[in-house]
Amino acid sequence: MTSLERVRRTLRGEEIDHLVAQPFCMMFAAEYSGFKYVDYTRDHRKVVEAQLRLVDDFGIDGVVLSTDPARELIDLVGDGSIDWIDNQGPVVNEERAYMDDPRKLLKLKPADPLGGGRMHDRVMGVEKLRKAVGNDVSVIGWIEGPISFASELRGINHVMEDLILDEQVACDLFDFAVEQEVAFARAQLDAGADTIGMGESATCLLGPKHYETFVLPRQKKILEMIRESHPHATLRFHCCGNTTHLLKCIATLPADIIELDYLVDLSVTRPTFSQTISGNVSTVETLLTGTPDDVYAAARRCHRGAGANFIVGSGCDVAPMTPHDNLRALIRYAREHKPTDLS
Repeated sequence: MTSLERVRRTLRGEEIDHLVAQPFCMMFAAEYSGFKYVDYTRDHRKVVEAQLRLVDDFGIDGVVLSTDPARELIDLVGDGSIDWIDNQGPVVNEERAYMDDPRKLLKLKPADPLGGGRMHDRVMGVEKLRKAVGNDVSVIGWIEGPISFASELRGINHVMEDLILDEQVACDLFDFAVEQEVAFARAQLDAGADTIGMGESATCLLGPKHYETFVLPRQKKILEMIRESHPHATLRFHCCGNTTHLLKCIATLPADIIELDYLVDLSVTRPTFSQTISGNVSTVETLLTGTPDDVYAAARRCHRGAGANFIVGSGCDVAPMTPHDNLRALIRYAREHKPTDLS
């Protein structure tokens, strides 16, 4: 049974030989292959090399193209608001955020994902990875959710203020994000990705009212539009931080996989979801600073909390200095357990 087939059977609730393991590896992948992270974010060939090494050396059930949230931003407006940091990659400097004036949005049109920019670089990475792994391994493309995308253009603090002081500004930004991110997702799927992940690092900062009113409908629209054009794609939603207060809303998303950070208690929240749950092992307290036994025990705890419909993984990006034996312990748990091994 190939890794990709194992993923697809997991989503259908069918019997498989052992659990799927898909820890979220970006900075760890670069460090493991000896790349400065900033170089990893700038060159899809380094992403391809590093992700393939993780498959070969650790047996990870998927390669992920996520590197940073600034690809769409830079293709749209350049990198004037970006600080390039060697071991972190591109970071938005909010004091130089492009949309200091909301009227600037009127001048923007969605950038072409195949226009030779940073989005195109990711699409080329998808093509190369699909060619390298054939139909054996899941290739996971990546986009930003509406509030994450808006935060890149305008700055997270300004977006939060807009939600209180000028809702229309926020809504216009979120609607623009829908068009841009759907186009980017479709380009990656056309290039060979079988899965699209949507990252929403800022979701946890919202209260239920603002999330359900302004952000959730746009997240749903992005996923629904991707599903409409690519009905066989796997859709994955990743949210950082403590989203316990939003889980009933998140459970309504038309995603196949919901990836939850370690601050969410799966044993309490599992009944809320019909989707496959992924992640939840702490990247710092367990993977980075724990022992292999700690990691194995955490994976068991997450599995028991999530139930059989579970993908073993990290709550967020695996830290670059994570001990290799700790990551191997996470993968080993998946290899040694079937979905129904919950005792």
